[in-house]
Amino acid sequence: MKIILNNRDEVIDRDELTVQELLDVKKFVFKMLVIKINGKLVKKPDYDTAKIKDGDNVTVLHLVSGG
Repeated sequence: MKIILNNRDEVIDRDELTVQELLDVKKFVFKMLVIKINGKLVKKPDYDTAKIKDGDNVTVLHLVSGG
């Protein structure tokens, strides 16, 4: 399937996957992430059930704080 991940075209060898599967495949390991699918926020408890489909626009942001 083709998706847009952080404004870049990505091809993933699956028809559908969950947010958690995407994080695993792309090796996102940072603990504080904000994830949106087509502009809709996905909460962390939903990572295992929220589906990403062909053509979706996915944004993964790392939260960083400092002083």
